[in-house]
Amino acid sequence: MSLIISWVALTLSFWVASLLLPGFKIKGGVGSHFVVSAVFGTLSFFLGWALFTAIGIGTLGIGFLFRFLTQLVVATILLLVTDKLSKRLTIDKASTAFLAALITAVIGTGAEQVLHRVL
Repeated sequence: MSLIISWVALTLSFWVASLLLPGFKIKGGVGSHFVVSAVFGTLSFFLGWALFTAIGIGTLGIGFLFRFLTQLVVATILLLVTDKLSKRLTIDKASTAFLAALITAVIGTGAEQVLHRVL
């Protein structure tokens, strides 16, 4: 159940990001949003920890101290990879991906907390 709640929260956060950011577009309807969030979630599961560790070590530990910022950088990279893997997602530039990562972090966390309490 927790995986489904996380997936719905991520999908909702992508929808909000696509509404707020003109350079972040998801083509199609709700199904496309779920597919994009599934691709991003899968990449995050398999590559997110490796990127986080590489950035942490590459910055001589500073990346570990500034965990939230490092996670935003990892999410930005994964969003750009998701853009390249999926024809449903279009991101104009890296700064748009960073803002989308910030929006998805805030909205996704809030939505997940609400959904866990409701369900």
